[in-house]
Amino acid sequence: MPLQSSLSGRGSNSTKALDTQSDGKSFDQLRNECLQNGVLFEDPDFPAVDSSLFFSQNVPVNIEWKRPPEICQNPKFIVGGADRTDICQGQLGDCWLLAAIASLTLKKDTLARVVPHDQDFDRRYAGIFHFQFWQHNKWLDIVVDDRLPSVRDNLIMLHSASNNEFWSALLEKAYAKLHGSYESLKGGSTMEAMEDFTGGVGEVYETKNSPDNLFGIMKKALDRGSMMGCSIDISSSAESEAKTSTGLVKGHAYSITGVEEVNYRGRKVKLVRVRNPWGQVEWNGPWSDKSGEWDYVDQSEKNRILQRSNDDGEFWMEFEDFKRNYDKVEICNMTPDSLTDNSTRHWEVNMFEGSWIRGSTAGGCRNFIDTFWTNPQFKLQLEDADDDDDVCSVVIALMQKNRRQLRKEGLDLETIGFAVYKAPEEDDDQQGKDFFRYNASKARSRTYINMREVAERFTLPPGKYLLVPTTFQPHHEADFLVRIFSEKKANALEMGSNVDADLPDPPMPSTPEEETDEEKGLRRLFDQLAGDDNAIDVRELQQMLNGVLSRRKEIKFDGLSLNTCHSIMNLMDVSFHIN
Repeated sequence: MPLQSSLSGRGSNSTKALDTQSDGKSFDQLRNECLQNGVLFEDPDFPAVDSSLFFSQNVPVNIEWKRPPEICQNPKFIVGGADRTDICQGQLGDCWLLAAIASLTLKKDTLARVVPHDQDFDRRYAGIFHFQFWQHNKWLDIVVDDRLPSVRDNLIMLHSASNNEFWSALLEKAYAKLHGSYESLKGGSTMEAMEDFTGGVGEVYETKNSPDNLFGIMKKALDRGSMMGCSIDISSSAESEAKTSTGLVKGHAYSITGVEEVNYRGRKVKLVRVRNPWGQVEWNGPWSDKSGEWDYVDQSEKNRILQRSNDDGEFWMEFEDFKRNYDKVEICNMTPDSLTDNSTRHWEVNMFEGSWIRGSTAGGCRNFIDTFWTNPQFKLQLEDADDDDDVCSVVIALMQKNRRQLRKEGLDLETIGFAVYKAPEEDDDQQGKDFFRYNASKARSRTYINMREVAERFTLPPGKYLLVPTTFQPHHEADFLVRIFSEKKANALEMGSNVDADLPDPPMPSTPEEETDEEKGLRRLFDQLAGDDNAIDVRELQQMLNGVLSRRKEIKFDGLSLNTCHSIMNLMDVSFHIN
């Protein structure tokens, strides 16, 4: 059955975060133990070793892991409040993450959730810090030690402009731990991190094909506390992070930190404030820091808008220049409220988790009609129209799970999307091939894309609908999460999830004396792979199952994929621990 809940205002931020350390201990327990024993914390789940940095290459330089008190005198967690100048990119290609952190600093209540203030280098310091991130509808508390990668006492990853401030470097380390390594953070969408900081809902606007009121949408987004980023598309990898003559960088993630209208020579000019997470390299065109346009703006207004105009990576642009130069605007809203009207609503949420499994539920998109029907199907009943309307507002967000962690196993983001069909009134069974052959979709994602999440907003008449999330190609495996937001409570059900069968109880495991030769061989193989801790990881599970099943003559077997073995482990895992 799906999870059903309501979301209004800051509701998603009130949930207690789950402890994720493999020993089950909380941040407070671990810190107290270290203080009692007079030791500094060393994280066994994310050790200070090369594999925590890179999984596909050797560490290129002689890196030392150092604690802040070893790098500088009088280190501080936060100096004078966390703000966007505390975020300077290091040697990792994670500008998308840094742009999201810069936006996070504009939202003090959200920042206090992600970066708890119950930690410092002065009081109760034990070399341990913690941060909280939203993952797949749960808040997780991620603990790290404060050993940071450095070269000659200089941090080589994310760092603050103040050399004695370390909250941003430690936040990046916690996010790297969440995803398995620092290298797993290379390349991404600002939206991904913005959602992980808020549990919010994302929307993407193409500036060259945007609604006429895009400036108003962006202004309303900032007024409502939404987080925003922007980027310039590239046509080839050779253009990545190439600097243009106007000082902008292609294929690079920026934060949008302000929108304003100013009086200029008798007319209103729309301006957008943008920040480069490098902390330098700025737009040099009209309305840039030193441009002449500011000479014609009232001094008090100029002082208010240009609070600082040094080379800090932040700059203003006229809105039309912004649209000409940037291709994409990403907005992460705290709730699914539309940015195109003035209403603030109470939202109901249905959430499903599922998997696309090769040979079973990985049917691909509608182009592959012979297998499309095998994808997971979800029945959605919209019974009541919105207040003061005869249609139902629905936001559908499809997210693929754990893809950064799987990079070290050669996997990456799948190309995903979804379609919505009008469901037969009296038929609650999973629909077959003929239904999809003869019925067109009523709504669908605008495109299939290799992003972590695809989200769309629809208005649909009341009725029964069928949601089909898919990968683009059939036989591609991944785990996914679907969130369905509706203004009025909607009944939702995974088709095929109500199974009524009179099945016998499964047989008990054989005692060692009664085991068959096959069972004894399986036990020996498990003991050999498991070692002293009597546990196996996903690769060892794959090795064991493939070794056993390949010897069975009565079944055709091509081998289990890592993704399938991950799914098997997820089905059995009730600990919520991150491996």
